[in-house]
Amino acid sequence: QLQLAESGGGLVQAGGSLRLSCAASGFGADLENYAIGWFRQAPGKEREGISCISSRGGSARYADSAQGRFAISRDSRTVYLQMDNLQPADTGVYYCAGRGHIYDCDYHDFNQFASWGRGTQVTVAS
Repeated sequence: QLQLAESGGGLVQAGGSLRLSCAASGFGADLENYAIGWFRQAPGKEREGISCISSRGGSARYADSAQGRFAISRDSRTVYLQMDNLQPADTGVYYCAGRGHIYDCDYHDFNQFASWGRGTQVTVAS
């Protein structure tokens, strides 16, 4: 079963950058076969989708709030979320989630992603 673990969160000033990592473990965990999404939950708000990348070189998609500031990328074991020009509204717990053989990912559809990490905290100070 795919197991995911996020890392790279922390405290950053507004305008700064962070790179989050979503590392895979478990049997047959070649992340190239998985669609991976990034999600965040701000204090007192519902979880929202930020970005996703489809299986096997498929397309990447971004929420409006992330477009132009965040970039998702991957290798066989890790999916990254590069976050630039961070703002206080980006504060929250960031989760990655994945599911195998999804070639048209949709970060709005949480049910599309079966395996979830435990999250990493991102705090952006003004």
